[in-house]
Amino acid sequence: MYLEKINSPADLRSLSTQELRELCAEVRQYMVECCAKNPGHLGSSLGAVELIVALHAVYDTPKDKIVFDVGHQAYAHKILTGRRDAFRKNRTRDGISGFPKRDESPYDAFGAGHASTAISAALGFAEAARIQGTGERAVALIGDGALTGGLAWEGLNNAGSSKSDLLVILNDNNISIDAATGGLHDYLLKVTTSHAYNKVKGKVWNRLGDSKLRDWIQQRVTDTKSTLVRGSGGAIFESLGFRYFGPIDGNDIAQVTDTLRRLRDLKGPRLLHVITKKGKGYAPAEADPTTWHAPGKFDATSGERMKTAYPAARYQDVFGQVLMDLAAEDPKVVGITPAMATGSGMTAFEEAYPDRFFDVGIEEEHAVTFAAGLAAAGMKPFCNIYSSFSQRAYDEIIHDVALQNLPVVLCFDRAGLVGEDGPTHHGLYDLAAYRSIPNCIISAPRNEKELKDLMYTGLHHDGGPYIIRYPRGCGEGVSWKEEPFRRLDVGKGEKLLDGKDVAILALGPVVNRALEAARRHKDDYWVGPAVYDMRFLKPLDTAILEEVSDYSVILTLEDGTLKGGLFSAVCEYFAGRSRRPVVKGLGVPDAFIGQDTQAAQRADCCLDTESILDVLRDLMKK
Repeated sequence: MYLEKINSPADLRSLSTQELRELCAEVRQYMVECCAKNPGHLGSSLGAVELIVALHAVYDTPKDKIVFDVGHQAYAHKILTGRRDAFRKNRTRDGISGFPKRDESPYDAFGAGHASTAISAALGFAEAARIQGTGERAVALIGDGALTGGLAWEGLNNAGSSKSDLLVILNDNNISIDAATGGLHDYLLKVTTSHAYNKVKGKVWNRLGDSKLRDWIQQRVTDTKSTLVRGSGGAIFESLGFRYFGPIDGNDIAQVTDTLRRLRDLKGPRLLHVITKKGKGYAPAEADPTTWHAPGKFDATSGERMKTAYPAARYQDVFGQVLMDLAAEDPKVVGITPAMATGSGMTAFEEAYPDRFFDVGIEEEHAVTFAAGLAAAGMKPFCNIYSSFSQRAYDEIIHDVALQNLPVVLCFDRAGLVGEDGPTHHGLYDLAAYRSIPNCIISAPRNEKELKDLMYTGLHHDGGPYIIRYPRGCGEGVSWKEEPFRRLDVGKGEKLLDGKDVAILALGPVVNRALEAARRHKDDYWVGPAVYDMRFLKPLDTAILEEVSDYSVILTLEDGTLKGGLFSAVCEYFAGRSRRPVVKGLGVPDAFIGQDTQAAQRADCCLDTESILDVLRDLMKK
């Protein structure tokens, strides 16, 4: 057993190739055992084990910096860097983060929860090392999915032209770029990474200096290499200024360590193309890598996944079905997702309407502008983006949709507190971010039926971004499938419960918790607050605000930041009026909320029924 003796990467650097191979098997087994009981992102990390073991064996971490993209592939890294035992509590309140996190370990050089950031960040480390003369090396480990993001190409473009000493490892776990094979390829890989070849090349290049002959020779070498590696996608990286190497078998520890040692001391921007198998070493994950990306709880021995009994329809599934129904009625309806078809409930839509479904890859900015182009051409786009990822398309929402007043329906899944993924994935900032944008509509359904109606209303919206935000998880169990479509009045809320002294103005599913708390208060004390479903943050229902202006206290509830959201909007409204009731707000404070269950996070932010009831008891006895 080797894993139990590895307390830091220094402990694995004395191991032989065979011992490293056995260590990789142990890491995989440990990862499967832990994730079976405590779910996480398994498939990508299983495929990257040899890569991570080799990186820590070859590089002097944490002095040398390994920058991960997204972090889904970093579990072996966490296990090998002093967090082996802590990994059993991965993604829990009192455990470690599921993503690299700078304040968690010196081995986590850069935090990563969103895609396509690794190359830019690693270039920053490389340039800092050059300026400061520290001799530290920088490596960016990026998956091919993240390479679809524009930020990754911005980083590649800058790094290639800067001539920085940076190694980019492209972990190609979907075989999306054809692999070059055969003896010639293997020979070229060994030659171009050898110390002797690069020493001679360096001397020749220095002798030639900046001459036309050197330029001509360099062009011929590039053309030849591009031809030989064109099948592996190397030409495009060479054209950006990178020296391209590979592809190699990323699950062969001997080949990976040997190649990394050869590349470690080379200068300039280099890209190593590595082929790995997502789910490697665990048969169920190899057979179905999409499902096993994040499989939930399962039996480690049999691979049988534990079935989750949902108490009600999930919002993502409601969205998917309603989009299908709308598309059946209107041939101009199209669906767009930036690489989240499964998570956003659009797989059935893809099958039913393949010519009207667009998965654009991890390209939120492009997704929004693409939707704007479709809208300008008379189509009716529904663009589904996780709320936290929509932040990356902020400029496009303003410049390409709002400014041109184009009718694009933006459905923000995973709005609010999301649970175990933690602060990188919370959808807490959309209300504040988009409320200031002209021509922008912002809505939040309190249940499944309202999501259906808001989507139908959005279909008939004339112009500007029409945002519908809804949470991760299940709805309220209300009837929605057989209910007819209802077109709602934009900017109009609804009074749900009469009361006195306190008026609750709530937005989104927290409306239901407000109703529960209000009814319990009335049962206990014979009096309760009034409850309103605001439904729209923008435009705000000022008729409701005028109606509640005579109440002693107005209490706002929102599953988003208090700053800039519903609480701020209500306070702003009354600030310029003679009647100024006391306004209190419950929502997410000005802090990053750590990983935990959604229920626990909501309780911490006083957005659960018991917390709301406690606040009501205090307000209504005054």
